[in-house]
Amino acid sequence: MIKQLGYITYGGSEGLDLGFITLHFYSLMWIMAFVVGWFIMARIFKIDGVSKDLMDPLFFYTFIGAIAGARLGEYLFYDPAAFFERPLEVFLPVIYSPGDSWLFLKNYRFVGFMGLASHGATLGLLIAMYLFTRKYLKGKNLWWMVDRLAIPVAIGGAFVRIGNFINSEIVGKPSDAPWAVLFEQQSSEYGEIVPRHPAQLYEAFAYIILFAIMWYLYRYTRKKYQTGFLFGFFFICLWLIRFTVEFFKEDQGVEWVADSLNMNLNNGQILSIPFIILGLIILITSKNRIYEDKTLG
Repeated sequence: MIKQLGYITYGGSEGLDLGFITLHFYSLMWIMAFVVGWFIMARIFKIDGVSKDLMDPLFFYTFIGAIAGARLGEYLFYDPAAFFERPLEVFLPVIYSPGDSWLFLKNYRFVGFMGLASHGATLGLLIAMYLFTRKYLKGKNLWWMVDRLAIPVAIGGAFVRIGNFINSEIVGKPSDAPWAVLFEQQSSEYGEIVPRHPAQLYEAFAYIILFAIMWYLYRYTRKKYQTGFLFGFFFICLWLIRFTVEFFKEDQGVEWVADSLNMNLNNGQILSIPFIILGLIILITSKNRIYEDKTLG
């Protein structure tokens, strides 16, 4: 499947064929991200003295917020015409495929939610955490919640990018580096099949490092009492990683945001800039928000 000939050849894999359905690895990695995140948050809640009974509603809120936000963001930022031309593809895990059928839909094929934008997922999660905190975490505010949620989100991002690699999507630009990867099943939208930067793995590795730093800051320093610090730090690092790795990626979909602003940057980079600025503001102002409940941690 993979061989070394001055570069790495990757044959690709569509997913796990279950007979009645193919479970795409990208979707599977999203599931893994939520499962691992659940255990990390359960550990955090135990450390902070929060009832484990809240884990189930937290999982529900994060799942709906992340998936809905990511899906809507994908089409809003990269393919807005789909809302009018292919609305079923926006709201259901299908693509138009003449001759196929899925459930009650003719000429549609199940593919899972393959298009999910991280910027949209972030906005969806923030809204979901606001609603969750108001309903379930009396005496704590949104900063307290997102400071902690940022930790599993970091490692979750790594799982998602690994899924992109396995699915041969979001490929990098052509490269002659010895670790360049030739994706045999890459989409034709990326151009010629040639060795490319494994940009998905660059990003995944960076997120793993970010997770390790976040866990250290939470567990072994008192920064978690400076509400907003962990989240601000996370936002700065996350979107700086995204901004930097975008230089190694091929553009994704219709770059209408980038084309409109004409800044010689792509959509992912332009959309990351306001998040980086927001992270800086949150981090700087966090010194004025000290959480005094010493029963935590």
